[in-house]
Amino acid sequence: MSIEEILKSGSDKMEKCIAQLKKDLATIRTGRANPMILDKVLVDYYGCPTPLRQMAQVSVQDGTTLVIAPFDKTIIKEIEKAIIKAELGINPNSDGLVIRLAFPPLTEERRKALTKDVKAMGENSKVAIRNVRRDMTDDLKKAEKAENLPEDTVKDGQDKIQKATDKYIKIIDETIAEKDKEVMTV
Repeated sequence: MSIEEILKSGSDKMEKCIAQLKKDLATIRTGRANPMILDKVLVDYYGCPTPLRQMAQVSVQDGTTLVIAPFDKTIIKEIEKAIIKAELGINPNSDGLVIRLAFPPLTEERRKALTKDVKAMGENSKVAIRNVRRDMTDDLKKAEKAENLPEDTVKDGQDKIQKATDKYIKIIDETIAEKDKEVMTV
């Protein structure tokens, strides 16, 4: 495996770590209605756990209310149960046709708790990035032994691996800071 292949493979894995972090951060409630908060909600549909977003149209009515319109009106009770079971901190209100989720403003205490969760997600992503760096370094050492690479080439490869790691850690820090600001904004 060449140094370029090692860097390409590692960069792809680091990109996936960043994408997963952004996806996870999108599920954190910030006081504004965001349909992505329902991505992890699974509804028991005839004995099969099915993602809510495959069973209903989800729309934002105003800045603080989500409206869930099931394609099959007979499963409204199951959708309500799934939302309660998901522990989103929101109680569903149903009129028999649609379910409304009203997002109350977050308290200062809740905002601080969410900030801790955001930072923990960021730290987990940094650990994942560092694990990818370790794997890249291991691959580089294997390539050095297998192909008898010169010391300068190996040193250059290690520098490139570290630069890639630093770049993705910086992206994580910026993403976390942005989400912290979003959570703390009233």
